[in-house]
Amino acid sequence: MRLAIAPRRLRLKTPLETAHGTVAERELLDVLVFGADGVAGAGEAAPLTSYDGVELDDVHAALEDCRPILREAEGLPRAQILAECRSAAVLPQAIAAIDLALWDREGRRAGVPVAELLGAHGGAAVAVNALIGATDRAGAAAEAAAAVARGFRCLKLKVGIGDDAGRLAAVRAAVGADVALRVDANGAWTTVEEALANLRALEPVGIELCEEPVHGVEQLRAVQADAPDGMTIAIDESAAGPGAVEAGATRAVCLKLSRCGGISGLIEAAERARAAGSEVYLASTLDGPLGIAGALHAAAALGPLRPCGLATLDGFDGLDLDPALAVRDGVMRVPTGPGLGVRA
Repeated sequence: MRLAIAPRRLRLKTPLETAHGTVAERELLDVLVFGADGVAGAGEAAPLTSYDGVELDDVHAALEDCRPILREAEGLPRAQILAECRSAAVLPQAIAAIDLALWDREGRRAGVPVAELLGAHGGAAVAVNALIGATDRAGAAAEAAAAVARGFRCLKLKVGIGDDAGRLAAVRAAVGADVALRVDANGAWTTVEEALANLRALEPVGIELCEEPVHGVEQLRAVQADAPDGMTIAIDESAAGPGAVEAGATRAVCLKLSRCGGISGLIEAAERARAAGSEVYLASTLDGPLGIAGALHAAAALGPLRPCGLATLDGFDGLDLDPALAVRDGVMRVPTGPGLGVRA
C-alpha cells in the first residue's frame, strides 16, 4: 500500500476562546492509503496543541513511521495493519488518520458505509449540541437563540473564561427552560473546592453536564461525588491518562476520535468506559470533515448517546461542506455512501 500525506489549514470564522487559549485556525494532515487495486481510503490527523499538547510535525513524523509498514501490508487484515502502525507511530492522532483511511478503503471496496461494517446502519440520526462561542452576554444570548431556532435542543458553552454566571443566565433567559445547557471548563479550576464553588454558582441556571471542571481522575471523582444534584460531570482531557477511561470516576466520559486513535480506538475506549459504569458521548477537537464523518459512524455503532459535540464544521470559513455532514433540526445523519461516505 502507498501512503500520501498533505497539510491542510482551516480558519475559524470567529476565534474560539477557551481556558486553554484562543483557537483561530486548525492545521490538519490529510492522508490517503492506496491499495494495489487502485482503491484509496482517506483519513485525517487532527492534533490540537493547546488541547492535547501534540505538535503537527510530530504527527507527520509518526505517520512517516507507518509508511514502511503500509508498503508491506497489501492483503493483510485491517486489524493487523493497525496494530503494527500503533506500535510504530504511538501518537493516537497519527493512528487515527491511518485507522480512518483503512476503514474508508474497506467500506469503499465493499460498497457499503463504515457503519455497516461496524454492525450498524448509515442514515442513523445522531443528536448534536451547538457550540456557543460568544463571550459577552448579549452575543451569547443571540447566538443561543439562533441555534434553538435552527432546531438545537442542547447548547454547550465554554466556562472559566470570565462572566460565566452572567453569560449563562443570559442564555437561559433567551432559550427557555426546556433546552439543555452544558458547560466545558477545560480544567480551568485548579482545585476540587474551586470547581465545586463555581458549579454551585452556576446551578440556578440548570446545567445538564460539565466537562473537565478540574484536571485529574481523582479530583474529578471528588467533584462528581459532591456536584449539585442532577449535574453530570464528564472526564475529557484527563481521559488521555492511563486507566482513566475505565476508572469510573465520573458519570460520563467524553471521547474524541483523534485522541482515541480513530474509530477502532474510540469504540474500544467506549466499551471500557461503559464496563466501568460511565456513559459515553462523542465530541470533536474541531476536526475536519473526515474526522467528523468517522465519529458519526462510530456513534451509530455505539447506539443512543447524549447529544454529541460534532456540529463544528460550519464554524470554518470557506469550507465546502459535504451535504452528508449537514445539521438539520439538531441532528446529523450518519453518511450512507461507501466508506466514510464524504469528500474531504
